[in-house]
Amino acid sequence: MSKRRVIIIGAAGRDFHNFNTYYRNNEAYEVVAFTAAQIPDISGRSYPAELAGKFYPKGIPIYDEKDLPKLIKELKADECVFSYSDVTYQRVMGTGAIVEAAGASFTMLGPKDTQLKSTKPVISVCAVRTGCGKSQTSRRVIEILMAKGLKVVAVRHPMPYGDLVEQKVQRFAEISDLAKHKCTVEEMEEYEPHVVRGNVIYAGVDYEAILRAAEKDPKGCDVILWDGGNNDFPFYVSDLHVTVVDPLRPGHEVSYYPGEITLRIADVVVINKIDSADLASINIVRKNVARVNPKAVVVDAVSTLDVDDPSVIRGKMVLAVEDGPTLTHGEMKIGAGVVAAQKFGAKGLVDPRPYIVGRLKETFEQYPDIGILLPAQGYGEVMLKDLEATINNTKCDSVVVGTPIDLSRIMKMNKPSTRVYYNLQEIGRPNLDEVLGDFIKKYKLG
Repeated sequence: MSKRRVIIIGAAGRDFHNFNTYYRNNEAYEVVAFTAAQIPDISGRSYPAELAGKFYPKGIPIYDEKDLPKLIKELKADECVFSYSDVTYQRVMGTGAIVEAAGASFTMLGPKDTQLKSTKPVISVCAVRTGCGKSQTSRRVIEILMAKGLKVVAVRHPMPYGDLVEQKVQRFAEISDLAKHKCTVEEMEEYEPHVVRGNVIYAGVDYEAILRAAEKDPKGCDVILWDGGNNDFPFYVSDLHVTVVDPLRPGHEVSYYPGEITLRIADVVVINKIDSADLASINIVRKNVARVNPKAVVVDAVSTLDVDDPSVIRGKMVLAVEDGPTLTHGEMKIGAGVVAAQKFGAKGLVDPRPYIVGRLKETFEQYPDIGILLPAQGYGEVMLKDLEATINNTKCDSVVVGTPIDLSRIMKMNKPSTRVYYNLQEIGRPNLDEVLGDFIKKYKLG
């Protein structure tokens, strides 16, 4: 019986995980290609033989997704597997139409075929969209658990943009580990906030190997915290699943893939930003949560904003540098830097578009509705230099850094800057402390 020939449609994350868990050692299939979207410079590479297993001694080529119809025909693909996240249902089924029109079948893999089981209790924190406040929710969960004396090891949804063999298993326990693993800005935004708070975080490519390393971490491990990326569902079987929703984007919780999945499987739903959204939008989200997951515990929350030095903002013309993914495929119109500029009395925001250089021009061309702010795109050394040059070219009084990392640590800015931080704060009850207290009792962790 001939093997079914498969193309995995992805963006350097879920696609590799689906291959590793379902296809790598599956004699019924032959994965003939990956396609790549969302992330610059991924196409033209290959998934290496060292990770691909015994059936793929030459590795697996990675192509640009725009070539999908041609690839289906040239590679005689029987099936295409959709394997990336934070996209509209229209985008998903539009891709499905392209696949089926080219003659192949269109597939998506679910948790049963892709989730791994840990020997430790697992708490997953996910979100229905990029930019909901998932990162500060993860940090809040970890802070509560650590305050109760537990050793928490975080595992981050994949962001492998470099040498995939070297990135098979990555451990971050010190700031120096960010340079050791040649992290991009996008990776540092996720790893650095964990490291500076004293907990270890893992990431990489092979999430079976990552999980087993995290369970045996040298600093000890009582609980695994799955820190989800985009709006994907967890790679690990969860004992407690938390999903964050965003009333600034009402309705997105039931119209984006796979965000609605994360909502439907949640034990706890955090409605964040209730201080920023209007009542009508909050009620839309509440009704949707109640409709698709009536058994979930609902926690109301706000993302509180702190600034290192408000004097750098007050009365100044400022450039707001924001978390990149939140403003690009996350489709948010403002970030922490813009909010801080408004709150702390900036004279105005400076439009960076006349000053952008290099690869950043591609970002604004791909996402023309970004607005008067600068996404911190840094997929590699070239883009990082372009970001530095754009900041230094921009005619402003100061820079408000709304990314979760210290940009001044990795670049030289020729004007004053200050950092902005978001932290999660629950409003009323139930709250995460109560939820986690029940979790600790259930698994006898105290």
